[in-house]
Amino acid sequence: MSEIHMLNVGEGDCTIFKSNKGHITMIDISNGNAERATKRIVDSADFSKGISVQGNFQMCKKPMNPLDFLDKMGATTIFRFILTHPDMDHLDGFNNLLDGYNVLNYWDSGVRKEKPDFNGGTKYKEKDWDRYTKVINGKESLKVITPRAGSSGKYYNADDEGGGGDYISILAPSEELVNETNEGGEVNDGSYVIVYNTAGGKIAVPGDAHDKAWEYVIANHLDRIVGCAFMLAPHHGRDSGRSWDFLDKIQPKLSLLGCAASEHLAYDAWDNRELTKLTQNQTGNIALYPDSKGIDVFIENKTFAERLEGSDPNHTDDYGNYYIGKIQNEGTSS
Repeated sequence: MSEIHMLNVGEGDCTIFKSNKGHITMIDISNGNAERATKRIVDSADFSKGISVQGNFQMCKKPMNPLDFLDKMGATTIFRFILTHPDMDHLDGFNNLLDGYNVLNYWDSGVRKEKPDFNGGTKYKEKDWDRYTKVINGKESLKVITPRAGSSGKYYNADDEGGGGDYISILAPSEELVNETNEGGEVNDGSYVIVYNTAGGKIAVPGDAHDKAWEYVIANHLDRIVGCAFMLAPHHGRDSGRSWDFLDKIQPKLSLLGCAASEHLAYDAWDNRELTKLTQNQTGNIALYPDSKGIDVFIENKTFAERLEGSDPNHTDDYGNYYIGKIQNEGTSS
């Protein structure tokens, strides 16, 4: 059975797929320079004032180093690392990842940007950017490939294995979006938009995809994402002065908004459309397990799980996450 993990890495992204063949795909990395933990304490928030399920569960203050999670999985080899776009909150810890694990393939969208200023004030490490530059310039041993929307290969945009295997759909960027981005356009318009096809439904990981990326997806690949079972909110769910009209077309069954100050999260984009959402501040890590009836959802934060109607916090997965419910496939019942 395949498994999908959206890790709580603070204000950044890191998603890990483990296919039913055991191959591990990692999309983005953040908090990978944090001190390595031997034990995580995740349910120590102060609820003495009777905070409700809708309250502040403070999980964003307890991010994990994704390399600790890889160790918990027993991973030594990463089948592929996909960088959605070259922003540092998606590259944070890249050098440590390559030093500590055997990464076989690197996906390069072709989007380029100037080297950030690492002199004072930034939490990010210049060594991560420099290692990224070495990789895309072919100076590392891992294989660099450049799949995009419209291209096809053994493990992308072709040869679907029926869900849960190593097949991934690329909805964006197109070559035109990459060229436009590199000619001075918005970097987030060149972000990868990835859909993982599982037995229980589609899982969408869109990086920081901005307006032009979504216009392209809706115009060219709507059928491959519409009604997706789960979507990681683009740009961590931040408002970002953007259009959210693509949600009207896609209608995800469940979405996860990442870590950011609450005043910057686009709650209204989901609430006004009556779309179901969770936030990483509520859940911490979130794990998805597809089967023919849908996708079982587990979360790291036991306190939230205990207070969520319909959950079963006595049911845990192999990582110590707590069961909160199932995203049902169309036409199935629990």
